[in-house]
Amino acid sequence: MYLQLEHIRKQYDGKVAVEDLSLAVTKGSMYGIIGPNGAGKTTTIRMIMNIVPPDSGQVLLDGRPADASFKDKVGYLPEERGLYKKMTLAEVITYMAELKGVSGSRARSIIDPWLDRMELRAYRNRKVEELSKGMQQKLQFITTIAHDPEIIILDELFSGLDPLNVELMKNVLLELKKAGKTILFSTHVMEQAEKLCDHLCMISRGQKVLDGRLADVKAQFGRNAVRVEIDGDGSFIKSLPGVSSITEFTNSFELRLGNGGNPSSVLRSIVEKVNVRRFEIVEPSLYDIFIEVAKVDPAEMTKPKEAGNA
Repeated sequence: MYLQLEHIRKQYDGKVAVEDLSLAVTKGSMYGIIGPNGAGKTTTIRMIMNIVPPDSGQVLLDGRPADASFKDKVGYLPEERGLYKKMTLAEVITYMAELKGVSGSRARSIIDPWLDRMELRAYRNRKVEELSKGMQQKLQFITTIAHDPEIIILDELFSGLDPLNVELMKNVLLELKKAGKTILFSTHVMEQAEKLCDHLCMISRGQKVLDGRLADVKAQFGRNAVRVEIDGDGSFIKSLPGVSSITEFTNSFELRLGNGGNPSSVLRSIVEKVNVRRFEIVEPSLYDIFIEVAKVDPAEMTKPKEAGNA
């Protein structure tokens, strides 16, 4: 394993933010930490970065306690964004890279390629304060990776990005992974976690409730999910026999079937009342798993089976 957390714990003013959390990130992987607001994701990342020290437990890199040199290997984008608003984009990138030991000439050589990649070249000599929130987010990402770090740690990277820029960022992350970077990020955007992650950990109320390869996590929840798209009012579907839970979207639904739930019977009941445009048996989406698990107090859950090794 490359980056490991061993039984870390953090408490603030008598309230436990993270409790006995262990996880392991393989070198060159894309690892996602997911969970509802207040679950402990940001505290976990801050402990990795030693912004706040854990009350107990330890952070290891290559099997050894992470020391001061760890930060030289990391590119970190915090949840609270911070850029010098009176500087130009080129000045900010150069300054941030030099803080990480990159020479001025080298820093200047990477400005235009990264501004091109993040679709910000036209703003090269504009001040940061002139950028939209999404543009500032992309600029801060450039400053995070400008020194070519081994490990990239991103706290709520997709916050403030529109769908086009989410797709752009997703493609950049995949490129960095192919280049051998180790990427750890937290997100509420389940679709992106599902598209990007090799491995994920879900935290709820400060405790780990799921941990494993994405395929293995889904396998724990079986194949008793049904996706249906209809024309008309589907409010009756939630009360059909065999349907244990439902996630509703516009004119479509994802259903979890309980014990004894039969897809054919459910389909017949739906067809009797509305026109069905699509009906398929699927693995539960990460979104559905997130909704289901986040509603459960970790103390009430049986200990989750470790879904593979990180």
